[in-house]
Amino acid sequence: MSKPDRYLDLDSPRRELKPTYHFVMKCLLYSRMETGLVSNKDYYDEDVNVYIAHLLNAFFSPEYVQHVAKYLSPYDTEVFEKIAHSTDARLKYSLYKTNADFLLISLGIFDNPRANQNGNNKQEEDWEEPGQKPVETAHVGRGKAYYHFAYTFSQQIHSPGAGITEVLEKLSIGFDKYTRILTHMRGEYLDLMQRLSKGEVYHLERSVNESQIKEQLRSKQDELLDLYLEWKRTKDGGIKEKLDGVVSEIRKMDPTFNFELQA
Repeated sequence: MSKPDRYLDLDSPRRELKPTYHFVMKCLLYSRMETGLVSNKDYYDEDVNVYIAHLLNAFFSPEYVQHVAKYLSPYDTEVFEKIAHSTDARLKYSLYKTNADFLLISLGIFDNPRANQNGNNKQEEDWEEPGQKPVETAHVGRGKAYYHFAYTFSQQIHSPGAGITEVLEKLSIGFDKYTRILTHMRGEYLDLMQRLSKGEVYHLERSVNESQIKEQLRSKQDELLDLYLEWKRTKDGGIKEKLDGVVSEIRKMDPTFNFELQA
């Protein structure tokens, strides 16, 4: 499915389709003015406007979300584990940048900083106190840190003075500011939380998660078949260990799964 890259401005007397990027940028700039967090107030950051507008526009594309899904992890430990097992600076850059981007959009546009992707919000409910949002504060800290690490690796893989490197540094420094701008944009121009009830958001998240699990399950089943055929051919003990590991992973996703190795 191609992304919907055109929109109809109902407030305009001219009924013509316009690029969605223009709509996003207009809403972003208005939000900056209305919050008093105008562009270039503390430092030049019109380049950040362009980055955020392109990022928001990319979220209209299912292909984009599917492409970056492989980099996403709900917990710091999972991100750091992927980093620890890689020596590729470009992969580390992509991991940190993508997770930072999703935190920025989750906090600002969807008001949903939950790291737990299985729909269980209990941990956050237990932590929150009247007048405080420690979980949200923690996620802001994560976003700032992820963008800082992405900035560090960007220096390694891009030429000196690359625009993206400067943007990532500014996003790290001003993460909470840009989150507030997007929060205003959500309420004034997108109204997502008014149009979607908590129940609808929950079911939407659940359907997406179920789709991801089904895709992962199919991938593991294909891997299991390949390993089984390889084991049948070689009777290799190392292959059998891998088989057992894949079977265990499949059973976590589908407890009804049954597999017995036949000689």
